[in-house]
Amino acid sequence: MHKKNILLALALIGSLLTTNVLAQDKAVAQAVENLRKQMIDPTQDGLSALASDQLSYGHSNGLIEDKKAFMAALISGESDFKTIDLTDQTITVVDNTAMVRHKLSAETNNSGKPGQAKLSVLMIWVKQKNDWKLLARQAVKI
Repeated sequence: MHKKNILLALALIGSLLTTNVLAQDKAVAQAVENLRKQMIDPTQDGLSALASDQLSYGHSNGLIEDKKAFMAALISGESDFKTIDLTDQTITVVDNTAMVRHKLSAETNNSGKPGQAKLSVLMIWVKQKNDWKLLARQAVKI
């Protein structure tokens, strides 16, 4: 009888942990989706809500932007995404930090010049005051 109670308790703990991990993964996936939408149709408030004040945003050409420069480039149209498709996404959550990897395919119109982007992206998200914020992002061309 004692072994049954221990096994039942372990199963319950495992179930609760799995439920929490899945909820965290879903919340991070939603933050990534919100960022994808904001990159296509950016707003000051929308981008600000998703980006950490300490953001380090790395482009595939080596350019690194802070939060202010990242937002300004999108809002001004200097960096202009017409479409963004994300594939092969993986999310790993450790405590209040999440690592997201995916492939990004996009149609762009940066500074009025049409183009395409095919990137492999690594993003680091941190949970701050119950919201997931983008802390770092690095892209490489594929």
